[in-house]
Amino acid sequence: MLFNSFEFLLFFILVYGAYLAFSKSKSLQNILLLAASYFFYGSWDYRFLGLIAVSTVVDYFVGRAIYKAPEDAKKRRSLLLALSVSANLGILGFFKYYNFFVESFSELMKLIGMQPHTTTLQIILPVGISFYTFQTMSYTIDIYRKQIKPTRNFIDFAVFVSFFPQLVAGPIERASHLIPQFEKPRRISATQIDTGIFLILWGLFKKMVVADNAGFIADQVFNNYTNYHGVDTVIGVLAFSAQIYGDFSGYSDIARGLSLLMGIELMVNFRLPYFALNPTDFWRRWHISLSTWLRDYLYIPLGGNRKGTGRTYCNLFLTMLLGGLWHGAAWNFVIWGAFHGAILILYRLIERKPAHLDPWGGQFAYPLVLAKMLLMFILTLLGWLIFRAASVEQIVEMLSGISLDTSAKSAQLCYELFFYVSPLIMIQLYQYITRDLLILTKFRTPMRSLIYGLLLTWIFVFGVRDSLEFIYFQF
Repeated sequence: MLFNSFEFLLFFILVYGAYLAFSKSKSLQNILLLAASYFFYGSWDYRFLGLIAVSTVVDYFVGRAIYKAPEDAKKRRSLLLALSVSANLGILGFFKYYNFFVESFSELMKLIGMQPHTTTLQIILPVGISFYTFQTMSYTIDIYRKQIKPTRNFIDFAVFVSFFPQLVAGPIERASHLIPQFEKPRRISATQIDTGIFLILWGLFKKMVVADNAGFIADQVFNNYTNYHGVDTVIGVLAFSAQIYGDFSGYSDIARGLSLLMGIELMVNFRLPYFALNPTDFWRRWHISLSTWLRDYLYIPLGGNRKGTGRTYCNLFLTMLLGGLWHGAAWNFVIWGAFHGAILILYRLIERKPAHLDPWGGQFAYPLVLAKMLLMFILTLLGWLIFRAASVEQIVEMLSGISLDTSAKSAQLCYELFFYVSPLIMIQLYQYITRDLLILTKFRTPMRSLIYGLLLTWIFVFGVRDSLEFIYFQF
């Protein structure tokens, strides 16, 4: 059930009507949200429900047991945390990485002359398993660290794990931010409704107009990469950069908008990432919920930057490597993570004062900032080529084919991409200049209505009507 489908529209209207009818009882609203979330998730495959139920039950009771354990029972608390982490990562590892590791091990053995007998499984990857696994796992870790107290209400916790707007593609919420919103009555304000409507329209525009149309161009080039060279390859990579951003940030905007209509606020997951000035700045703007999760639960526990320069670089590289693997069980994701780890280290070696800390200061601010922005965008495009490619051979072939040569198709591909992406560029430039992602909601009512009307028009006229799955559902 996709956000951009008629089925979801009908589903949300029914759920929202009942939600408003239960406005005097937050308990009934939470029960409704839990039932709706399980129905929503089960619409892909009812068998997935057992996995999310197991994670919910394990972490609810483990969290309470960790909290109740005596202060001097450090070993017991550690064992309980290990149980939670093992259960979550065990489920994630089996369904997402079993075949990848078996096949990789088999290929390695063949390289040294051995013929291993390995068995792969026909496993269906549960939608969004990486997202809710990280979300529920952070709950028990935070309790172990004594940063939060466990919730006593099982329903409240179950809704936190399965809340349908952000269940399958984030943002990856923290218990300290989301659970308190389920524990108290919600009061829906006019501002929340107005902002929610804008975010839903803006997200649908990003998805249906920008991402899905750019995706046709990207697929044309990447799926037939041996027939495309020169500028056409560059256009294909640019198209994928528009696709993945419009698709993923569009989902996050819709999720935030739907939640606001119910009086619930989700974190901002994207802050104009293609305006980044260096890799650190990029990861403060792209998929913020994942980058901060990796920072707090992997990079810092590894030692962060507290154990010398060499150890810091190792921690950075390992964190990004695992971040790449989080995205999928394939070597291109591992290479993509390694690439981002490498440029993070390289920029740390070169930049004594990171540009993003004072981007517009200095005598030659504008040329310097624009140059840094362009360089980082080029590096990001290189990363997206690696990310989208289906094999190492494709990465090498496409990189070697980049040049200034054009073909008979170049002008048409460029025109189509610019046509669908230019409105996004103009609006995001305005958001960047004003430093306000919600600037369009702050116009007077007539202008705001005109903007919403234009977004709707573009969606209905130029939006791809066949519901295409969001890219990050596969992660």
